[in-house]
Amino acid sequence: MKLMTWNVNGIRAVHSKGFHDFIKAEKPDVLGLQEIKAQPEQMPKELREIEGYQAYFCPAVKPGYSGTALYSRIKPDEVWMGVGVKELDLEGRLIALRFGELNILSTYWPNSQEGGKRREYKEAWIAALMKKAKALQKKGQHLVIGGDYNVAHMPIDLEHPKENEESPGYFPWEREALTRFFAAGFTDVFRAQNPGKAKQYTWWSYRSAARERNVGWRIDYHCATPGLEGRLGKAFHRDQVKGSDHCPIGLELKD
Repeated sequence: MKLMTWNVNGIRAVHSKGFHDFIKAEKPDVLGLQEIKAQPEQMPKELREIEGYQAYFCPAVKPGYSGTALYSRIKPDEVWMGVGVKELDLEGRLIALRFGELNILSTYWPNSQEGGKRREYKEAWIAALMKKAKALQKKGQHLVIGGDYNVAHMPIDLEHPKENEESPGYFPWEREALTRFFAAGFTDVFRAQNPGKAKQYTWWSYRSAARERNVGWRIDYHCATPGLEGRLGKAFHRDQVKGSDHCPIGLELKD
């Protein structure tokens, strides 16, 4: 299986920026999207019905905000949504497809915002995600958790770490939360395969020609649970693909 995930920063916006060309070129088996910012009924038919794919959407209650989606060439056994806590699931931050014992997740982790204004919400959401994932693992399920985590984990994961120690996405408490997440058994596949590879970013500010200068952050991940070690193929970035302030990332999964 070829898995890909992409924060599109508005599914209707990316629709006019080569989205279908990207799908035709990459042919992912499962594609997760984040920050779709639309209800399904607001989307053109070409987004709801892409040839060869089944589409599943998890929009936020708030209009024009957040939301996740999954497109799949393979019919899933189950579609499920949310971390299982009502007040944490109003923003449409998780949608998943189950294929037998394998669960593919598209997740959009909360932004902590200036001054850590949403710290409590973000920490609660991460804790609920971990609890949900652990409960599934106890039932013999395996997970690939893809998406925009909104955290750069280590200094290697952003261009200017010193200058951003008090910036959203790089607060010490956020990095510690992600360290705990990895320590709980959720492997950052790209970093495991590329331990010392720098300047591998997935998000760039729209300001100051940041993308052209590759002044970015790596905040998009595929993480896998322990039972999948033998099935993990190459993890990769498609940083040449435009259309959003994020680029798509991918993971090959062996049969």
